[in-house]
Amino acid sequence: MATSPDKSLLAETPKRFNIAEFFLDAPAFRHPHKTAIFGEPGRVTYAELSALANRVGNALLERGISPGDRVLIVLPDSAEFIASFFGAAKIGAVAVPVNPFARFADYIHYIEDCEPCAAIVHSEVLEAFLPASGEGPQMPIVVIGQGQLETRGASCTRWADWIASARDSLAPAKTSAADPAFMLYTSGSGGTPKAAVHRHSDMLVTTRNYAQGVLGLKANDVTFSTSKLFFAYGLGNGMYFPLAFGAATVLNPRRTNVPEVIELVSKHRPTIFFAVPTLYAAILREAETGGQAPDFSSVRLCVSAGETLPAEIFDRWKRTTGLEILDGIGSTEMLHIFISSRAGNCRPGSCGIPVPGYEAKIVGDASDDAVAGEIGSLWVRGDSAFSEYWRIPGLSAHTKRGEWVVTGDKFFRDGDGYYHYCGRADDMLKVAGMWVSPMEVENALLGHPRVAEAAVVGAIDPCGLAFAVAYVTLRAGCQGSNELAEEIRGHVKARLVSHKVPREVRFCSELPKTVTGKIQRFKLRASMPHS
Repeated sequence: MATSPDKSLLAETPKRFNIAEFFLDAPAFRHPHKTAIFGEPGRVTYAELSALANRVGNALLERGISPGDRVLIVLPDSAEFIASFFGAAKIGAVAVPVNPFARFADYIHYIEDCEPCAAIVHSEVLEAFLPASGEGPQMPIVVIGQGQLETRGASCTRWADWIASARDSLAPAKTSAADPAFMLYTSGSGGTPKAAVHRHSDMLVTTRNYAQGVLGLKANDVTFSTSKLFFAYGLGNGMYFPLAFGAATVLNPRRTNVPEVIELVSKHRPTIFFAVPTLYAAILREAETGGQAPDFSSVRLCVSAGETLPAEIFDRWKRTTGLEILDGIGSTEMLHIFISSRAGNCRPGSCGIPVPGYEAKIVGDASDDAVAGEIGSLWVRGDSAFSEYWRIPGLSAHTKRGEWVVTGDKFFRDGDGYYHYCGRADDMLKVAGMWVSPMEVENALLGHPRVAEAAVVGAIDPCGLAFAVAYVTLRAGCQGSNELAEEIRGHVKARLVSHKVPREVRFCSELPKTVTGKIQRFKLRASMPHS
C-alpha cells in the first residue's frame, strides 16, 4: 500500500509506482469517509471514489483491455471521469481524456490518432461522437447519462450495466514510474492538437514541486478549478493535487459561466481558486455590472495560468476581493506550472520565478543565453517533462533538446530574476526592427475604461512594413466608433513607446478562444484582408 505524500516520499519517486495506488488507494485507506468531491450533483467520499475506480479497472480487464492500450475518456468533470482515469491507469492502460464539448471533426482526430481500444463517453456527446467512431474500426463504448440510447450500430453499453457486476477491489498493475500512464492533447491554440505522453511519475513530480512547494496545499483545503479536467492545468488543480493531500475538490460538469462560478464559490467555500485570465476579467465585469463584489472570503489563494495575466486584471482583482492572483506559466508538455509567482511577493505583469524542481533559461536567436531584459525563447527542464508526442518523432526531437523542453514562448527576465511572458513565438511582432509583445500592448489597452478584452496581432502594409492591429471587445453599453478608436490609441500612446502603439483598433463582439480560454490570435491574423 502506498503511503501518504509526506516529505520523505515526495523527495524521491519509487521505481515501482502506480498513480491510482498513490492518489486513490492510499488516501481512501487512511480516511475512507472523508469527502473527496464536493460536486454537482452530490458529495463523494474517498472510499466511494476508490471503489468506483476499481470497478472501472475490473470492467476494462473483462473487456480485454491490456497494459499500454489507450482508453478514450470523453466525460465532463465528475466522479466518473476520475474513476475512469485512475481505473484505466491502475491496470496499466493509458488514459486519454479529451474535450467533452468538442465537435465531430475533433473526435475523428482523437480516435484516428490514439487508436483507443475502448471509450467512456457521456450521453450528451453521442450525437457528435458516434458518427466519428464509425469512421474506423469499432471499439466498445461505455455510455454515461440518461436518455434513450441510440447506438447507430456501435457496440454501446450503459455505465450502470457495465460496472454492475465488477468487483470493487483491484490490485494495481506492477507499473514502473517510467511507464506511460496518460496522454493529454494540447489545446490546439495554433494548429492540430497533438498528444503529449506522460509517465506515472509525472503527477508525483508536479505535486511535489508546485502543489506542495508553491501552494502549500493541505488536507483541510478545498480546491475549485474552473479549468476542466481534460486540460493539464485543470487535471492537477481539480483532481490529483487535492487527492494527494487528502483535500477535497469542487467539480462542475457544465460549461463554465460566471454566475455559476460565483454561486459555487459561495456554496462550497473553496480555499484555493484556479482560473484563467479571461475568467478573472469576466468575474470583474460581472461585479462592476451588478454592483456587488463576489464573495471570495473563504479563498486563501487565487491562481491563474493558461495565458499571461495582465497587470490591469491583477490590480482590479486585488482592489475588488483583497486577494492577489498567483500568475504562472505551465504547459501540457511539462504537465503543470513551472514558473510561478509567490504569495505575498507577486509582481503585476510577471509570472514569477521557477517553481522548485524546475530550471528555466531564455535563449537568444543565436542559441545563446539571453542577457537580463532581452527577449528570447523560453526553455525549461524538470522531471515532469513529457516523454514524447504520440507518434510524432520529428516534433518530439525538435521540442526536446536533451533534458530541455523548448516551450515556444517568448520571455524576458528582469534584473531581479522575475520572468515576463511576451507571447507565443508565432504571436510576437517586429515593428521598426524592434520586438513588440502583444501582451504588453494588450495590458495597456485593458487599462482603458471601455475596453473589456483585447488581442493584438501583426499586419503588413502595402509597402511591406509590419504594424500592430488591436482587436477590442467593449464593456456592456459601449459602442465602437472612429472617435473611440482614436481615444483608445491615444490611451496606449500615453503609456508605451510609439512603435508599440496599434495603428488600427478594430471592434468585435467576441475574441476567438480555445475551450481553455486562450486567445487564438492566428484566427485573427487569418481574418485580416491581405494587402
